[in-house]
Amino acid sequence: MSHRDHEELSPALERRLAAMVEAEVARRVAPLEAQLAEARARLAEVERRAPSDRASILVFSGDLDHLLSAFIIATSAAAMGLQASMYFTFWGLVALKKTTIFAGKSVPERMLALMLPGGPADVGPSRFAMLGGGRLMFEHLMKTRNVESLPGLIAVARELGVKLIACQMAMDVMGVRREELLDGIEFGGAITYMSEAMDSRVTLFI
Repeated sequence: MSHRDHEELSPALERRLAAMVEAEVARRVAPLEAQLAEARARLAEVERRAPSDRASILVFSGDLDHLLSAFIIATSAAAMGLQASMYFTFWGLVALKKTTIFAGKSVPERMLALMLPGGPADVGPSRFAMLGGGRLMFEHLMKTRNVESLPGLIAVARELGVKLIACQMAMDVMGVRREELLDGIEFGGAITYMSEAMDSRVTLFI
């Protein structure tokens, strides 16, 4: 082969070599691109499932000290920039009561209505009730130490945008009507609470 023939074949060889290199690079890169796409998909799923800046509190107790703790935590969370929600069930519903209705209720429902406090201003502590004396003593100590009352904390929570949710199932069992509860609150079931809890960084049961 003459020098001239070698010069004529060089471009063809170059193209062939370039094609071979390109094919080899594509063969090796393809699995890496697939792995990268899978990693991105997994990251997106993790980010989707990651708890957001929320706090969820399930309030079961209807005692003054427990309710105070729940609302202090909720208002503190809201003040820190978290989206706070409170889910009230059974005895905890008393914190949302504004009145008591007897008309149209069955005898057991009326008995429950009589046993439940009329609202947050009437609830007593979990211990040392002393026929109502414990609540008065508790309120006096709170006032002397500049601690907000329970109705006051509820008002603050609403001003800060804390979501108040009443358990519909507990309301049905205890005969509590929507008209008996505060205006502007939400109603939901267990799925509602679980949705709130799954998206929250902080979950509490009080």
